[in-house]
Amino acid sequence: MALSNSLFLDYDIRKLTIGEILEKRAAEIGDKVYLTYLETGRQYTYAEINSITNRWANSLISMGIGRGTHVAVMMDNCAEQLLLYFALGKIGAVTVPINTASRGDLLKYYLELADVEAVFVDLTLLDRITEVRAELPKLTRVIGTPTTAADAEAEKPDGSYIRFCALDDGADAPPTERAVYSDPAFIAFTSGTTGPSKAVIFGQAAMLLTGLNYARSYGYANTDVYYICLPLFHASALRGAAYLSLMSEGSIALTRRFSVSRFWSDVRKAGATTFNLLGSMANFIWSTPPSPEDKNHNVRFCRVAPVPKFAREFEERFNVRFVSTYGLTDVGAPVSYTLNDPREKLGSCGRARDGWEIMIVDSEDFEVPRGEVGEIVIRCNVPWHTSSGYYKMPLQTLAMIRNGWYHTGDLGYMDEDGYLYFKDRAKDSIRRRGENISAWEVEQTIQNHPAVQEVAAYAVKSELSEDEVAVSIVLRTDQQLSEVALIEYCASKMAYFMVPRFVQYVNELPVNASQKVLKVKLREAAQENPELLWDREKAGIEVRR
Repeated sequence: MALSNSLFLDYDIRKLTIGEILEKRAAEIGDKVYLTYLETGRQYTYAEINSITNRWANSLISMGIGRGTHVAVMMDNCAEQLLLYFALGKIGAVTVPINTASRGDLLKYYLELADVEAVFVDLTLLDRITEVRAELPKLTRVIGTPTTAADAEAEKPDGSYIRFCALDDGADAPPTERAVYSDPAFIAFTSGTTGPSKAVIFGQAAMLLTGLNYARSYGYANTDVYYICLPLFHASALRGAAYLSLMSEGSIALTRRFSVSRFWSDVRKAGATTFNLLGSMANFIWSTPPSPEDKNHNVRFCRVAPVPKFAREFEERFNVRFVSTYGLTDVGAPVSYTLNDPREKLGSCGRARDGWEIMIVDSEDFEVPRGEVGEIVIRCNVPWHTSSGYYKMPLQTLAMIRNGWYHTGDLGYMDEDGYLYFKDRAKDSIRRRGENISAWEVEQTIQNHPAVQEVAAYAVKSELSEDEVAVSIVLRTDQQLSEVALIEYCASKMAYFMVPRFVQYVNELPVNASQKVLKVKLREAAQENPELLWDREKAGIEVRR
């Protein structure tokens, strides 16, 4: 079955598996460097990656990990992490990337919901797995991954985990277990809105088609070097950069995490021609002092979302062109603003990509006129391109599609030329530093504190024009809880980026006739009178990773 869409005519959908693509690249451009890990300078050619992942894939099979096994990976960016994703993909195992900030009940929820049987975890995070392991009977194998060479030398296994280096003992031959295009390849967690996070299933073909669509929509070439500083446990770096480069026969330069002070020196060292900025990253880079080195690089364009108000000034200062997009973890990225689009459309998310449709609708799913704000709904006409729904959530999967369209819960409008402009989130979620945060999950954690009677979590715009987490709390009668004590409690129970910045104690929460909390009133009050909220940053309290 050849793909019917013009972007994909040269690919057969039945051969879109991670193993097939890696073997194809190794055979055709084996000597080309695909990956440079900037922390060590180590380079990996396509042929080396195919060989290493063959050995690892065979070792995984000998561990009892094979087609259909759910394997969590809780690692910060490193070469081993990406190669492990490839090795698991070759044998049809299902990779479950876990945010390295996860801990406690939320980490347990992720591993339990995804039916994880094995986990690869940075040794620095091993204690978090140990805390919840006894409550996860399906989790039978823990593989410890040293984060540095020094960690590997000092490692003294006590029998509680398997050493990562055991993967090197496998045979170099292609594994006998093979995936097919329709096999689930990844389970990715997306922030919940009115409930806990959902686990989104992406098949082998979906991962590769997403990368291919990105590559061809924007015009990425086999000469491009993609600088990746965003975490590989998120879709933007994995599907939108690593798999994009794999499908465009390009190269990537990977670093451990985003650093403002190191950003441009890393870009220059890598010889990067492109990179990706999310949320406030552009603000941080823009706020650095001007330097004679600002234009000393090989970058030809940068994908940014959202497009900052100072976009044209940024482009001029750094001699970098912006492109943009709009997408969701649940489905994919249906639009793109490219180098070929009119400059006056800079600030839009772009137009529908080949294979995608977009519409703006009212509350009854009827299309609204151009220029009018409504809900963004999307759909794709390329088979196996999007997610396969939510794992173990059949009702939520059915609810994904209404009247033939996926309802994003986001608000926007389309101009007369079909360019999409994002306006606001209708869902009860918060976007901070590139992370989607479930207000519901923040509330559930705080609600468990014995002093708390009610809590509402919501987004407040910060000085960087991105969301910050705010909470308004009603305490139980005769109970006291200082803001500092609340932050300490939250930091011990949730990911660092979820910990509220703003806290307000109130006698009651505003509700409507159905007793639903009116968060819009809380947001408006916070924006109009920020002094009503206690600010942990002003209090000098830092929450660490």
